[in-house]
Amino acid sequence: MKSQDIRKAYLQFFESKGHLIVPSAPIVLKDDPTLMFNNSGMAQFKEYFLGNAAPKSKRIADTQKCLRVSGKHNDLEDVGFDTYHHTMFEMLGNWSFGDYFKKEAIPWAWEFLTEVLKLDKDRLYVSVFEGNEAENVPFDQEAFDIWKQFVSEDRIILGNKKDNFWEMGDQGPCGPCSEIHIDLRADAERTAISGFSLVNADHPQVVEIWNNVFMEFNRKADGSLEKLPAQHVDTGMGFERLCMAMQNVTSNYDTDVFTPLIEKVEQITGLKYTSNEVKNISDEQNKINIAIRVVVDHVRAVAFAIADGQLPSNTGAGYVIRRILRRAIRYGFTFLNTKEPFIYQLVAVLADQMGEFFPEIKKQQTLVTNVIREEEASFLRTLDQGLQLLENVIAETKGKEVAGAKAFELYDTFGFPIDLTALILRERGYSLDEAGFDKAMQEQKSRSRAASEVSTDDWKILVDGNTESFVGYDQVENEVKITRIRKVDSKKDGVLYQIVLDATPFYPEGGGQVGDKGTLVSANETIEIIDTKKENNLILHFTKKLPENLNASFVAKVNTDLRTATAKNHSATHLMHQALRAILGTHVEQKGSLVNPKNLRFDFSHFSKVTDEELQQVEDFVNARIQEQLPLIERRSIPIQQALDEGAMALFGEKYGDNVRAIKFGDSMELCGGIHVNNTADIWSFKIVSEGAVAAGIRRVEAITGAGVRQFFATQEELLSEIKTALKNPQDAVKALVSLQDENIKLKKQVEALLKEKAKNMKTELANELQEVNGVQFLAKQVDLNAEGAKDLAYELGNLGNNLFLVLATAEEGKPMLSCYISKELVAEKNLNAGQVVRELGKFIQGGGGGQPFFATAGGKNAAGIPEALSKAIDFVK
Repeated sequence: MKSQDIRKAYLQFFESKGHLIVPSAPIVLKDDPTLMFNNSGMAQFKEYFLGNAAPKSKRIADTQKCLRVSGKHNDLEDVGFDTYHHTMFEMLGNWSFGDYFKKEAIPWAWEFLTEVLKLDKDRLYVSVFEGNEAENVPFDQEAFDIWKQFVSEDRIILGNKKDNFWEMGDQGPCGPCSEIHIDLRADAERTAISGFSLVNADHPQVVEIWNNVFMEFNRKADGSLEKLPAQHVDTGMGFERLCMAMQNVTSNYDTDVFTPLIEKVEQITGLKYTSNEVKNISDEQNKINIAIRVVVDHVRAVAFAIADGQLPSNTGAGYVIRRILRRAIRYGFTFLNTKEPFIYQLVAVLADQMGEFFPEIKKQQTLVTNVIREEEASFLRTLDQGLQLLENVIAETKGKEVAGAKAFELYDTFGFPIDLTALILRERGYSLDEAGFDKAMQEQKSRSRAASEVSTDDWKILVDGNTESFVGYDQVENEVKITRIRKVDSKKDGVLYQIVLDATPFYPEGGGQVGDKGTLVSANETIEIIDTKKENNLILHFTKKLPENLNASFVAKVNTDLRTATAKNHSATHLMHQALRAILGTHVEQKGSLVNPKNLRFDFSHFSKVTDEELQQVEDFVNARIQEQLPLIERRSIPIQQALDEGAMALFGEKYGDNVRAIKFGDSMELCGGIHVNNTADIWSFKIVSEGAVAAGIRRVEAITGAGVRQFFATQEELLSEIKTALKNPQDAVKALVSLQDENIKLKKQVEALLKEKAKNMKTELANELQEVNGVQFLAKQVDLNAEGAKDLAYELGNLGNNLFLVLATAEEGKPMLSCYISKELVAEKNLNAGQVVRELGKFIQGGGGGQPFFATAGGKNAAGIPEALSKAIDFVK
């Protein structure tokens, strides 16, 4: 049975049981501050489990793209070494929100696996929670009794808290679970050793394929459990593992989920992958297998993340994606001998394979391909630089062990993989101080953990029921009551309080727009709201202190100056999106944005730099729409399909409901939940201040509006005035500036000629100062030249013979510079290296540098160290 058919069969089965089939949520979570990525099927439904929102159906089924590479659920370092862990995987799920429970969920699971898919019942084992006295949670007798209807007791395993009690995190909904495991070993192995003993023992062929979580508790901040108001079912089934069972193989990578990708890698590299059925393979072949598994797994995670709007970067979720891709690149570089970009070629295979069910990968195929190709090329250049840096580390190492701290610096600062460092060192006869590396790594992790550590108290409920609403589209001020509060303590921000209001006018951060700020005013006090965010369908108002009387009536007042400035920038973003599509082409799609009171930032897909002429056209287009005084046409709640049919722009990677809010200014129409001006005339003016590349095929424009434009032109006018004053107030400032530049070029040429002449004159003088040391013509001297003059002089002296060792020091404008020249013959005969010389001597001037073995330079901060540096130079030839 093909993987596509297995997926369809699952969804059709649960549709027949009254479930609403919903599409996968994006793999990247943009509006959940607690998670970077969807790491489980239930992540997109958290607000329903918490009771903060009502689902559109009490029964839902889907297949969810999941990513587990950070935090509590981190499988990254296992991927490739075994045959069943993945970074991105599909989680087939069926959900009950306060509807059915164990007596339906368990029989349906058994029915689907044994009657629809016809898996061998003799290969299946089940587990139930054994109970936990400390948690006051009893043995799951109900699940046990239901399972006895389908399997004998010797196939029911009693699982402990680690294996059979599922938790969303340190706090939140949780409950006992019941798993189904399958034994895929050969009959002879099954006869020799019972599969019962191998369940949850990390055996690659005895694996969990189904997990029914019975959500009935809430984990509080103090670790205690309380009953949820309703009982829920959260089912997760590993799609890749189910395909393995259905296709009679013993590795996920031998299923048709991965074989098309593997075949493409084989075609590109000329290397062969051996299936899991082949035994006794060589160490060399095993390394190739691992590398291919890493590549085909990681390309799925990276491609879908990019398609969902997350570009590789150096921070946050983008850094995680870059790290995954770089892991794949280095495995290819080291074990598949791929020195040029190649992973990007797998995107076409992935799009053909999964595009039917996940259309985003097909729609974004060109962008994904370009981004991955550029990331590969960039990291391969980094690897080349890292190899040179590693050579320097080896050259500076005394003995045969490289310090762990040095290896960590290569890893942390330059991104050079530690396993590649260790491999090269072994080949060169060196060892790595692994303990030192681990220590440096742990110290960094501890610093990082401490910086991001957050402790969150339980909610204190002041008003029961879900009474919260948002009134900020119509009001910037409203009488409110506090419905719940909690304290949050973090290393970064200190102690803050989160306040939820019954009818807030404060807009929470989302869709690229920052959250509102303002005040909460009662008869006796004023509390400052420093930020507003949304979490699990609750709007959270952040404060540094709580009101004295939490039950009082308050007036919530949004800071209208900040709100108005932000609205201008947000509406201008929509107009600019329209302008870019009109001027550059309809291939332009929004890939990210930031809207705050000061400016706007807009990332979009485009294959080349936007020219100055095109930027001016965009600017003119937006300002024309402002001059047209287009009124805001806002439609609060219309069916999403109707909005799309009417031409509304929807963004890939965004999660939309059945009903959406549409914002229209003239011909610009977008799905958007943000705050906007009532008329484009309110924007006043629009000015682009920068344009540049973010990634391959992604450009970024930054712009300003309103008061920002006024300030921009005022600053430009002031700058022009200063330039005129400096030029003695000429009638034509531009003509005067060009004349000054021409004169400067002439003078520079004259100075350069004079310095070259000076260097030539010094050649004879310094040639007489050369002294012979161990058969080497040696000189170390400070000269009154600039750095370029010192280089010319060094090469002039180098022409005098083939055994020169020269160190010249300069201190132009107090900035010390050391230049070392060594005849190429000496470099070869005596193993001397100018780069190593200047690195050592550079320490005396508080600096460093490098270069070629025969010529190198080092700059520094301490000119007073020049004499000592020169005095130490002779040590290299003694």
